[in-house]
Amino acid sequence: MGWEIDPAGFAEMLTMIATIGLPIFVTENGIATADDEQRRRFMLSHLSELARVMAAGIDVRGYLHWSAFDNFEWNHGYGPTFGLIGIDHADGLRRVVRPSALAFARLARSGRLDALAGDDAASLPRTPSAAV
Repeated sequence: MGWEIDPAGFAEMLTMIATIGLPIFVTENGIATADDEQRRRFMLSHLSELARVMAAGIDVRGYLHWSAFDNFEWNHGYGPTFGLIGIDHADGLRRVVRPSALAFARLARSGRLDALAGDDAASLPRTPSAAV
């Protein structure tokens, strides 16, 4: 959709919000792309930044990916695909679980960034600081 992708900016915003002194809940963080590998890399980069700020003491209590399912965007219709689960409009609205959804499920179960598995996940630290 032409939006900037800035994982460091995500961390910066979390750090700024933390100055209020309240716990943080990230309610929407994701990317509109038909390239599911790009979606996985987006999750890895942003959740790595989330883990970094949490390790530095920022009180983040929750994270929700944007979004579980592809949806209708008022300005763009059904074109943008935000969901971890796709909707096949040509096949009776059949749900299509994307590999990124399975990766996110592994991360949710384990709390570890390396659960997002991919070539770039091998470089993640294997310490508790890599947990989210």
